[in-house]
Amino acid sequence: MCGIAGCIGTKDVETVNRMLDALPHRGPDDRGLHVNGNSVFGHTRLSIVDVAGGHQPILVNDGDKGIVCNGEIYNFKKLKNRLRPKYTFKTRSDTEAILNLYQEKGPACVKDLDGMFAFAIFDKDGFMMARDPIGIKPLYYGYRNENLYFSSELGAMSRAGVDEVHEFPAGHYFTPEDGFVKYYRIPDIEDHILTGIEETGRLIRETFIRAVKKRLLSDPEVPVGSFCSGGLDSSLVAAIAAEEIPHLHTFVVGMEDDMGDVSDDVKAARIAAEHIGSTHHELLFTEDEYYEALPIVINKLESYDPSLVRCAIPCYFTCKLAAEYVTVVLTGEGADELFTGYHYMKHFPFDQLNMEARRCIGNLHNINLQRADRMGMLFSLELRVPFLDVEMVDLSMKIPPELKIREHQGNKIEKWILRHAFTNTHYLPEEILWRYKVQYTQGAGCESLGERIAHQEMSEDEFERIKAENPRATINSREAAYYFKIFRRFHPQDSILGSIGIWTGFDFAEEREKVRGTVDGDLKHHHEDEPEEESQSKAA
Repeated sequence: MCGIAGCIGTKDVETVNRMLDALPHRGPDDRGLHVNGNSVFGHTRLSIVDVAGGHQPILVNDGDKGIVCNGEIYNFKKLKNRLRPKYTFKTRSDTEAILNLYQEKGPACVKDLDGMFAFAIFDKDGFMMARDPIGIKPLYYGYRNENLYFSSELGAMSRAGVDEVHEFPAGHYFTPEDGFVKYYRIPDIEDHILTGIEETGRLIRETFIRAVKKRLLSDPEVPVGSFCSGGLDSSLVAAIAAEEIPHLHTFVVGMEDDMGDVSDDVKAARIAAEHIGSTHHELLFTEDEYYEALPIVINKLESYDPSLVRCAIPCYFTCKLAAEYVTVVLTGEGADELFTGYHYMKHFPFDQLNMEARRCIGNLHNINLQRADRMGMLFSLELRVPFLDVEMVDLSMKIPPELKIREHQGNKIEKWILRHAFTNTHYLPEEILWRYKVQYTQGAGCESLGERIAHQEMSEDEFERIKAENPRATINSREAAYYFKIFRRFHPQDSILGSIGIWTGFDFAEEREKVRGTVDGDLKHHHEDEPEEESQSKAA
């Protein structure tokens, strides 16, 4: 993974360097900058592929054409084999495959890429920018004096002096000639297609195993591990990865109570790790360590939404632990969206369930994926998300809701068909495969700590004052106000906060009510013709 920053329309090397100075955690191994006419492209690099020769920007034609990219392209070897007769490859980098594919096909090259990415390409005739289909990798842009500035993080954009910051939409590319072009959309719901339990289970099993294994590098010099919380999602990812990587490193975090008993995730992860034969690592954090991490997480998360912050803290500790052993780690993000795994979804009418799942997938780019990206990159750790492989997303929209939420042993259970798909296989023991879903914070034992300190440190009067002084922000509780106060310490209010909802709290309850038609306009849409796909809260 890497960080990118640049400007187009002015040779503003000083500003781009300031932006890169904000991104060392995204690329501690190398830094590059290239001036092309009235444009500047910069890059900070975390070496994953081609450790020795992947310096960016990657240039061709004596520097007239080049690319900066944050991401991984999983089919880059196939692309290189296809392009090699016509184009010369100077590195083993997957990014060079994008550049040569662009020379071959122009902006339409994005349709051939299988991976997670945010990149900018320049040539003598213009430029293009693009972001991966689901928005796994971040990208932001803004204008100053009609010149375009872009970067991987909002913190870097704050150094550009732009009037407003916008999130580059997932599944789009941009050129000056065509503007934003949507090259990917979440597939339409066709849940009448797969109705047979065994056939559906077989397709899930084969597709997901393929999705996990494509994210494992064959280069033994690059250590790859997996989160393993003891829940279904991460444990299943780890079990499949362990087939390919002997003594796979797995990671879990949690707390210990006054009696010395560890939290539920730690207990369950021990069972899963023993079953798959991984080299397992645990981190037990204290309440004091939680509170010490809280301002760091809010600053780097670039959000103060309570639901996002709460989950980001155990993610912070897990990434901190994993970074001691590996450079790349697999996670279970996306399973709840694809297979309707959230508890509130059990109360949805079946005819609305896949619609809600589709909407949640479209919102991941500025919720869970933002959390995963920021917490991983804080420790120069690359997180990969096999559940969000586009083949898996496509498959999920063909599965009827009655196979996603179904009765099991007298109870309604979420992600039923995913669990069934791996039943009677060697991957996981039944007690992990059918473990009741708990929230990340609950499993780690820290679900109430944020609310507790907020009520200790902030009065009801101060909460009401902060809420009144910031009417465009989503502040619905003392916890949100407390996080907002910390957030403003690192990100003072200025022009950069003018237009991007991701800087605010993202109200999950409000989002869920939206699908029931009860929200009174507190949400806005990037694309008015596709309201179900991309919605986010108002700007701060």
